Amino acid sequence: MTLVRRTFIQGAASAIALPAWAQRDPAADYPNRPIKLICPFAPGGGVDLTARTLAQRLNESWGQPVVVDNKAGANGTIAVEAVAKSPADGYMLTMISSSHSVNVTLQSRHPYDLEKDVIPITQATTQPYCLVVNPALPVKNLQDLINLARQKPDTLTYGSSGIGGFSHLAGALFGSVTGTKLMHIPYKGGAPAMADVISGQISMLFSTILQSHTHINSGKLRPLAVTTTRRANALPEIPTMLELGVKLDMAGWYGVMAPRGTPQPIVDKLNREMSRILKLPSTRERLAADGSEPVGNTPAEFGAHIGSEIRRWRALINELGIKGEG
Repeated sequence: MTLVRRTFIQGAASAIALPAWAQRDPAADYPNRPIKLICPFAPGGGVDLTARTLAQRLNESWGQPVVVDNKAGANGTIAVEAVAKSPADGYMLTMISSSHSVNVTLQSRHPYDLEKDVIPITQATTQPYCLVVNPALPVKNLQDLINLARQKPDTLTYGSSGIGGFSHLAGALFGSVTGTKLMHIPYKGGAPAMADVISGQISMLFSTILQSHTHINSGKLRPLAVTTTRRANALPEIPTMLELGVKLDMAGWYGVMAPRGTPQPIVDKLNREMSRILKLPSTRERLAADGSEPVGNTPAEFGAHIGSEIRRWRALINELGIKGEG
């Protein structure tokens, strides 16, 4: 047997012995064309800000356009469904938010399985909600509000971006742990709810810091507490609920998902680069406008977080008898 023939046979045998992914690494030349990052909500909100921050930095890293496409509707369901049905090649991704972990319980007809039809890349951020009230409400602090709510049950109103939104669940959980009866007023989005708490049409709102920060600084809103275990970097002077004796701990979050079946090397490459980007001081500074703090965990850690959030909110929704709109 000639040396050339023997070398060829040995090389062929080695290739057969290797697993398929090792014979051709799908991440070796990824990305070699534009990536689309779907945002499930309208431009201007915290999810959109996070998506555009990641898109810009990925473009700078890889030299390929990362296009943010806003597909709002059905409380974020439309965007995730579109990605769940896309080719699993890493060129179609979606942002999700904490509200997606609620949708799976509230929506009776759900077009995808959040834990099976899309897979996690990384949790991008975590952020508190801030309880704000109209300054005309005769309360100066959280205990004043609780006392007033107990004196006048079903009188104080809190707005939300819609049934099952995080602002709704925050108000429902607050009422449950404080033993108060508040009246929920759902809106079609956070903006009209914010307008009505500023004008005094409703008493209070659990709001993102991006949405409320300007109005807090101008004196149009009075902040009472944030919902996370640590104070928000954007509002360091505002105490947490736990500091004030109210056992309420909840955080909003955003993350990135890909279609089921996306090759693991591509998932890993996306995770490494996004995690690196989220650790940059410039990224932290930009996300702080939303009151967000970057996370950048592993796909397994993000998947476990999604699962725990689904179980947590399902239990609360069932306990309080919250009904969805379809």
